[in-house]
Amino acid sequence: MVDARFRNSYILFSLLMLASVAGVYFVAHIKTYMKFGIDLVGGTYITLGVQQNKALEEDMFRRLRSLETVDLEQGGAKPLKQVVQGSMATVTYASAQDAAKASGMIAQAGVDLTSSVNNDTVVYKMAEKDIKTIEREAIGNNIHVLRSRLDGFGVGEIPISSQGDDKIVVELPDVHNFEQAKEMLGKTALLEFKLVEDAGSSKEELEDRFGGQIPETLMILPGHKNNESRFYLVSKYADVTGRMLKDARGQTNEVGAPVIGFTFNTEGARKFAQLTRENIGRSLAIIIDNEVILAANISTEIRDSGIITGQYTMQQASAMARMLKSGAFAAPVTIEEERHIGPSIGQESTRQGLVACVVGLILLFIFSVAFYKTAGLIAFIVLLYNLMLTLFGLKMIGATLTLPGIAGMVLSIGMAIDASILIYERIREELALGLPLGKAIDVGFSDALEVILDANITHFLVAAVLYYFGTGPIQGFALTMIVGIVATLLTGLLLLRFLLKFIVQVLGVRNLRF
Repeated sequence: MVDARFRNSYILFSLLMLASVAGVYFVAHIKTYMKFGIDLVGGTYITLGVQQNKALEEDMFRRLRSLETVDLEQGGAKPLKQVVQGSMATVTYASAQDAAKASGMIAQAGVDLTSSVNNDTVVYKMAEKDIKTIEREAIGNNIHVLRSRLDGFGVGEIPISSQGDDKIVVELPDVHNFEQAKEMLGKTALLEFKLVEDAGSSKEELEDRFGGQIPETLMILPGHKNNESRFYLVSKYADVTGRMLKDARGQTNEVGAPVIGFTFNTEGARKFAQLTRENIGRSLAIIIDNEVILAANISTEIRDSGIITGQYTMQQASAMARMLKSGAFAAPVTIEEERHIGPSIGQESTRQGLVACVVGLILLFIFSVAFYKTAGLIAFIVLLYNLMLTLFGLKMIGATLTLPGIAGMVLSIGMAIDASILIYERIREELALGLPLGKAIDVGFSDALEVILDANITHFLVAAVLYYFGTGPIQGFALTMIVGIVATLLTGLLLLRFLLKFIVQVLGVRNLRF
């Protein structure tokens, strides 16, 4: 019959045994429950080059558009020619007077540009700080878009980090449909709505209508109509883009054909309504990545939603909708390098990591039992709980286990046994002074508490700094360290004390050897 005084202790011990069974099952099926890094399961490193110059040009077009709108409202003239190269634009007007007037509208338009006038031409430039900000944000925004796309693709939270000033490195561990993932990486997925100025069966036909050279403010884009190639003359700048989307989804139309449905946010709905209301009867092109997907006449005002038709399967429509919803890249990217790591190399890394853990645990077991006898065995059992708790913690926060992570785990195990040593040495000292075993255990934990907390908090702060400022492997190492430190405090200060007190007080063992 269970002593009523120790009923709670027996309940806790029973729960501990159940946790042991669950922990063993979790570790035995760890490949099912945890995500592994590319260095453990193989995969592909992809280096993307970010064309930051395109982001600068797009921002410059927006500023010029704002400047032109204010200039026209104040009686100014439309520019004859615009040439934008990165952070600089050369704009030509009909007269020197028009050029000077447009240049003087910069402050009123609220655009941050410097200008220099030379007769009928104005050269606009961005400030250096704006250039750096746009380039930095292009990298950050592209990383955000990549995360949204690949998380939706079902490859989990994968490592994506910047490299240098203009590159992004993406790791694709254990991805089976690699070609589809790679297509999603390289596709800008920029949705634009532009009025069609002219259309023809070839690019040359459209150029001939303008004497061999189209205006600088226009561009020719390819498309299809009735299964035949078609070319469209549209503006270089779009007032309504996919960046104003609230939602995009794959769906079917009234005849059951797969289409892409879209809904605008408030700004997009307002601009799209204005665009369609003011241009009834004209042709509107729906453009994705500089290809006209659909060109149709505007028959009525359209406010906040619509569909994009095409020769899609449902899977293709859903994939394109997912990319449109995740957003377009702030700057186009190119795949500059691919490095493949085969599964056999990953398996060898996994084997070596496991060997390192097992050898470390065996050495710790020998040390613990040799120096602290039965109490050392208990400390080693607590160490196993520490390891299981660390792995479970990594699983709960969705972390990816990598080789640096395994290194951090081995290091945290060493720190955990260090906490046990500090406690046991204090208990030994108290036993040498003649204190009873139960009292010596209480004093040992109490006296060692401050030192253990100081050491682990210091290590925690260092690991936090590494995680915050580090990237990739360093973050994996630091995160495992952080979770391991928390597990050490829980198991070393709470679980170890509970087991020792349970053995001494509940089971009545009086000759526990330290």
